[in-house]
Amino acid sequence: MTRWLYTLAFYVAVPFLLLRLRKRAKKNPAYRLRIGERFALYPPGKPLQGSLWFHTVSVGEFLAAKPLIDRILQSYPDSPCLITTMTPTGSDRVQQAYADQIRAGRVHHVYLPYDLPDAIGRFLKRFNPKVLVIMETELWPNTLHFTHRRGVPIVVANARLSEKSAEGYRKILPLFRPMMREVSLIAAQSDVDGDRFVELGLPPRNLQVTGTVKFDMDIKPETKAQALALREQWGGQRKVLIAASTHAGEDEQVLEAFLYLRSKVPGALLVIVPRHPERFNDVAELIEAMGLTLSRVSTQDPIGAETDVILGDTMGDLLKLLGASDVAFIGGSLVPVGGHNMLEALAMGAPALTGPHVFNFQVVAQMLTELDVLKTVTTPLGLGQAVEMLFMDESARYALSKRGKCVVDENRGAMDRLFGLICQQIS
Repeated sequence: MTRWLYTLAFYVAVPFLLLRLRKRAKKNPAYRLRIGERFALYPPGKPLQGSLWFHTVSVGEFLAAKPLIDRILQSYPDSPCLITTMTPTGSDRVQQAYADQIRAGRVHHVYLPYDLPDAIGRFLKRFNPKVLVIMETELWPNTLHFTHRRGVPIVVANARLSEKSAEGYRKILPLFRPMMREVSLIAAQSDVDGDRFVELGLPPRNLQVTGTVKFDMDIKPETKAQALALREQWGGQRKVLIAASTHAGEDEQVLEAFLYLRSKVPGALLVIVPRHPERFNDVAELIEAMGLTLSRVSTQDPIGAETDVILGDTMGDLLKLLGASDVAFIGGSLVPVGGHNMLEALAMGAPALTGPHVFNFQVVAQMLTELDVLKTVTTPLGLGQAVEMLFMDESARYALSKRGKCVVDENRGAMDRLFGLICQQIS
């Protein structure tokens, strides 16, 4: 498939994309808002000049990018910063994090428009970027092509490419290879990721292996203090398992594991945090259907001895929920989603368990497994038994927690390397 065939197919797909937004809006009304931004249709306003453009598809990518964005803002005080996302949850986090800077006109935020030539043209004319930094691997052919044609350097930061994704791109090489020639720099998480990009057409001179910035997370002291206070609210003596970033088909398995765990460890408490807000109510119904007593973070329900499950149905609280827990299961891994960031749990002192499907974090997961700070389970029973073992052996749990924190601290530094490379592109 060439880019013009891709573009034709995209125009044909637009009505279906709008229907998809409408369907998603039934569970998350934010999807029906700001439709004009999806087509780069903005209210009249003065175009920006020389904006520093960061694209973070959703919450996870934004959180990884935020320390980098903060450093860029500090180092280039005269340049406006533009942050684009694709999802309402990502948009909410950007607006919460930079509310003051947005009001002051220092930071600007819109949805990335659909990958249509006319929309991308309007977008570039309005925001006039002097650099584009894409977090991880959100590559859109027309966005890259027209940005490159304007002479704007393109950096793919914290880039990763699983074998599954690489196999898909091999099937559309006539579309993917030109994108690789338009990218100025790919800062890959690992040698394996970098080799895959080169195999797919990236000139080797445009590759740097910087490691993953997710080791460089900035956890504030107040977050740790909030986690300790939260733990006391839950009853400090209860053993707590958190299932973070769960997906459909996974919640049932976690709850099955918890039923086993509760039979072995009386008083055990489960915190379950679905990955997507539109699933909060569905998961609540599932918990209650299994006869478990539910409390919701959003309603600040009191946590009593009768509470079995806490539903983390708010945004921005995951770190303190992790820090208040004894053991963490990282979701998206008992179902073939590819896993989620397990480093947050380790940094907050919670020993981490994951399922077998971690292809989005393959290199990091392999390293953590080899260092014996990440355990893999494959079934609900296996999850329940692994947590039971950690709950019953406090010294082993403490040692694993301490070792996990050390591994995170020892692997920091990718952010500094990435910051230097981006500054070279800006200048």
